[in-house]
Amino acid sequence: MSPGPARGRTSGADGGAPRRGPARRWQLVRAGSDAVPPSTRRFMARARQRRMRAALPWAVAAGVLALLGLVAWTVLGTGLLGVRAVTVEGATLVTDVQVRDAVGVADGVPLARVDLAAAARRVGRLAPVERATVSRDWPGTLVVRVTERTAVAVVPQADAFALVDRTGVAFQTVARRPAGLPLVRVARPAAADPETRAALEVLGALTPQLRAELVELRVEGLARISLRLRGDRTVVWGDATRGTDKARVATALLGEDSDRIDVSAPDVVTFR
Repeated sequence: MSPGPARGRTSGADGGAPRRGPARRWQLVRAGSDAVPPSTRRFMARARQRRMRAALPWAVAAGVLALLGLVAWTVLGTGLLGVRAVTVEGATLVTDVQVRDAVGVADGVPLARVDLAAAARRVGRLAPVERATVSRDWPGTLVVRVTERTAVAVVPQADAFALVDRTGVAFQTVARRPAGLPLVRVARPAAADPETRAALEVLGALTPQLRAELVELRVEGLARISLRLRGDRTVVWGDATRGTDKARVATALLGEDSDRIDVSAPDVVTFR
């Protein structure tokens, strides 16, 4: 039996190489939803949900960080929330202009970047200011609250008077002596001056009766303190120690007919 012709091949007319048959053509066809089993679809849906749940915290964190960065840049890096005004409260001995100059913060500086403690220290260097606080009032105001010194004595200086507070700071000079303040004579009134501190210590020890009679307190040395009272009477005080005892004894002798009372040693009093 002779072999039959080979399938799928044809010989050329010239007896050359055989020709190939028709090529197969492939085509992708989208399968309908019915072609995927329900169990597979549920599995795929659960997988997508797990991926979304895993990515959600990272997406939220990235969004929050971006928002915080934008807010920080707006607050700290731009003048959008910068200083626009400085409000002063409690100042009578110093002017608002003096306080604002002492604050030393330029307009437009981001309010969040202002060093409040440093600004308060600069205001506190003004002589009449005992203490100061600085706070922020958003969106663009600094509030300066000032507590000024209170005079407890006056010290004559040439043709003027220096006001001295309880710590010995001479914080203001006035042309006329204020009423109601005791007159203290010391060479150089200052918080660090021992004679000024001694004078204030003696003033604090005086009884109301002695204060009512006091004309001036004179400090000629740390152990040479004296009071001049009405009627040209003198109380020799000595130093500033034992002030309560000296004040009690001197008060008890106010009714005596004497021009000079020496209480420098309150246990042995002399008067004439």
